[in-house]
Amino acid sequence: MTTQDLAALRRLVSDACRVLAARGLADGILGHISLRVDERTLLVRCRGPHERGLLYTEPDDIRLVDLDGAAAAPGELDGWAVPNELPLHTEILRTRPEVTSVVHAHPQAVVAADLAGLGIRPVVGAFDIPGTRLAARGVPVYPRGVLISERRLAAEMVAALGDRDVVVLRGHGLTSTGTSVPEAVLRAISVDTIARLCLDVVKAGGTLTDLPEKDLRELPDLGGSFNNDTAWRHEMARLG
Repeated sequence: MTTQDLAALRRLVSDACRVLAARGLADGILGHISLRVDERTLLVRCRGPHERGLLYTEPDDIRLVDLDGAAAAPGELDGWAVPNELPLHTEILRTRPEVTSVVHAHPQAVVAADLAGLGIRPVVGAFDIPGTRLAARGVPVYPRGVLISERRLAAEMVAALGDRDVVVLRGHGLTSTGTSVPEAVLRAISVDTIARLCLDVVKAGGTLTDLPEKDLRELPDLGGSFNNDTAWRHEMARLG
């Protein structure tokens, strides 16, 4: 991979971090995104000497490391430290070869909905078709509110995730996956949106009801160019 290619990937991950923050899924300095580069290395947002939080992530904050958290090229960790929860990323990348990107965020609505006993369910339809399909497939919960800072705990989280796309972390946040950085981020946004809607319905005195199976079957697949590419251009435009 050329230096120019690597620079473009650093920019992609740093932009994605800013999207998370702009969407309110990563308030302050907590949260990180990774991108698989090859079988042994990944790009991940690291803690730098001028940490200002996810909204202000720059490409230089995205460092190339191996699955054990060591610098994957000379100088990559000079002045930077990998996130404490790096195992959260690397254990997924070790065990799910189809996953290219991992997002870890702390969306308040997701945490609140889970603590209130409200799961991520397909309560909407065409309002968010990818999110509805994701919810219908199931969003499991990792029931421990711990910092996932070692492989043992990461393995527990991965077991809870199973073959699904997103896992809620009780009292903590969420972890989402994707075959690309935009897909992983957009899945996290969808889960947050559904959690907010569920909380609003319950606050208004309503009852949550899953979308009828007939309606679910008739939802069209609008394709990746719309669901991911167009949606991601919108997120980039929102950043200004």
